[in-house]
Amino acid sequence: MLATFFTGLGSSASLIVAIGAQNAFVLRQGLRREHILPIVVICVASDALLMAAGVAGIGVLVKNAPIALEIVRWAGFAFLLGYAVVAARRALRPGSLTASGAVAGSLAAAIGTCLAITWLNPHVYLDTVLLIGSLSASHGDPGRWVFGAGAATASLLWFSLLGFGARFAAPVFARPVAWRILDGGIAVLMVVLAILLVV
Repeated sequence: MLATFFTGLGSSASLIVAIGAQNAFVLRQGLRREHILPIVVICVASDALLMAAGVAGIGVLVKNAPIALEIVRWAGFAFLLGYAVVAARRALRPGSLTASGAVAGSLAAAIGTCLAITWLNPHVYLDTVLLIGSLSASHGDPGRWVFGAGAATASLLWFSLLGFGARFAAPVFARPVAWRILDGGIAVLMVVLAILLVV
């Protein structure tokens, strides 16, 4: 079960750490040291809820509609390969993530922005509900929840590190080579996960 937990943690981490609007927002908040705790809590709680829905939903599909699982499995396979291509392209043409841009000063505005970036982003549903849910199904009934717990733990660790450690990590994230290494690793892992999903 420990291996299943770490598989979930690694799978989730590879999806979460990619450059995106949510990570950029959390990083900017962390760099400015504004409302970091509520922002991190929102991101972690949202991921946990969506991952639980994915794990539970895929479990229902396994029991009641095996054909639906096959559709989800191949859709996940296609998405993972597409994700790998995007990550590989980013690795070949790296950028940098900066703290520039407008950041809301009030707590209410920061929370509203965080909720919008999290819940109105279609990729969050693909990553958490579809991919984490479908990957968890291969671990059986008790194991899929252990996988889900590992995935949620990755979210907790990442957003805590990004929010509270942003001021220390900013010089690293500002260097294109760091994103090249990160995105290259993500591309390789996405291909491996895609293969494991259908084998």
